[in-house]
Amino acid sequence: MIAGSEEHPRSPIARSVDALGPGILTDAGIAMHLAPLFSRVLGTQRGRVYLANHSLGRPLDATEGDVREALDAWYGGMGEAWGKWGVEIRAYRARLATLLGAPRPDCVIPKASAGQGLRAVLNTYDRAPRVVATRGEFDSLDLILREYARRSRIALAFVEPREDGDFAAEDLLAAIAPGTDLVVISQVMFQTGQILPELPAIVAKAHAAGARVLLDVYHSLGVFPVDVRGLGVDFAVGGSYKYLRGGPGASFLYVAPRHLDGGLTTLDTGWFAKESPFDYTRPDPPRFAAGGDAWLESTPAVLPFYQARAGQVFTLAVGVARLRAYSLELQRRLVALLAERGIDARGGTVDRGAFVVVRRRAARSWATALAERGVVTDARGEWLRLCPDLLTTEGELAEAAAALAEAARLG
Repeated sequence: MIAGSEEHPRSPIARSVDALGPGILTDAGIAMHLAPLFSRVLGTQRGRVYLANHSLGRPLDATEGDVREALDAWYGGMGEAWGKWGVEIRAYRARLATLLGAPRPDCVIPKASAGQGLRAVLNTYDRAPRVVATRGEFDSLDLILREYARRSRIALAFVEPREDGDFAAEDLLAAIAPGTDLVVISQVMFQTGQILPELPAIVAKAHAAGARVLLDVYHSLGVFPVDVRGLGVDFAVGGSYKYLRGGPGASFLYVAPRHLDGGLTTLDTGWFAKESPFDYTRPDPPRFAAGGDAWLESTPAVLPFYQARAGQVFTLAVGVARLRAYSLELQRRLVALLAERGIDARGGTVDRGAFVVVRRRAARSWATALAERGVVTDARGEWLRLCPDLLTTEGELAEAAAALAEAARLG
């Protein structure tokens, strides 16, 4: 059993999920057993329809107590709090390893952001690597890639989307040529919700060309099955901001065991990566810890590990497969409601992630108009994004569809 859940075997989360029982999620079961776990956020957001779950996930009530636990250790133990904090850091990594399908917890290296993980990977190369990426990568990765390229730290080639906004596997496969060192791709594209097609074939082509693969799972982890070991990717980055309901700062880098055990190192390191950091010895060259611990950096922020706990425990308890099935059902309902009002939307199909998109040049103004009507969405370029989650009711879906139809009518 994972350390974090051992400490709280009969927490309100565990009791509520036990009471819910197995099988598919239903509106009635969620309202009775799961929604009470979110009473604080549901109370403060009353009167608004929150469809930005693909952006910032709604926190559980338990999150406040979890963060207080970290503070209590600080107040009560001062420097000795590192003993308790270290337990939670290890539990954080173990829970993420389970969600990722990673073979062992030390493969998961805590990071403050996905971009920090990308930099650690780029800084494993002693010469400027040749990198292939898509134009659909989120800004946290895209900006870093373009800045590294501008300073000649990498040679960068982009794969463009097709006319419909989606990426074609054959375009990616064609871009991966001998001499490519790193391929950076997302499992689910952040603008459109497209699940990248033929991902196993892309990974196989990259490896055949001698390249490594970094997979961004930020828009899949927690609401879509992820199996980094099965896919064979070399690296993965993601975080808890969205579907894992853990807020900002609780991110990670996954490094495949073959690289950890093979001695791959990065310049992005710090004193927590030392073999015995609290001994304060300084052998030259430094002696690094074993496995993924050698990729740790300097003194980490501690509160994000506690802040992420409840969301991780909740996701593991309910099960990603059940969350995925219910997400698809909600999306299908929303797409149907929009279709009744003459609005074409994508979502609810097996080739899409967790949110519905409407493609319009007016996407940003529509998002603003919806916000004025109490419906929280967002727009990325010409894509309006609407993401129901398990707390979204049938009435809220209908309200959102009606508000969007009115916004569209007014231009």
